[in-house]
Amino acid sequence: MKQRHAKFMIGEVVRHKVFPFRGVIFDVDPEFANTDEWWNSIPIEIRPSKDQPFYHLLAENDDSEYVAYVSEQNLEHDENEEPLRNPQVYQIFELRDGGQFKPKAILAN
Repeated sequence: MKQRHAKFMIGEVVRHKVFPFRGVIFDVDPEFANTDEWWNSIPIEIRPSKDQPFYHLLAENDDSEYVAYVSEQNLEHDENEEPLRNPQVYQIFELRDGGQFKPKAILAN
């Protein structure tokens, strides 16, 4: 089995290369791990390879906040310094100096 290394890290702010949204990575799959229905809903001319890391994002665009699932080839670092609006970001992460997010420590009962 080929070993895969994710280009982006949990807590990193990224933006989609094709569609106008950005977000914070909260999980990474080493390769595609979603449904065939989801996969087939992507137009074939922009459908990415399954053999690469896929990222779960707390995403937002101009209109809404949501969770997105995006291939590594369609992401790039986000240089926008504007704060993120998605309230889930601040429930899960703490903002560090330099704009990087760090997962909050979760206390067990």
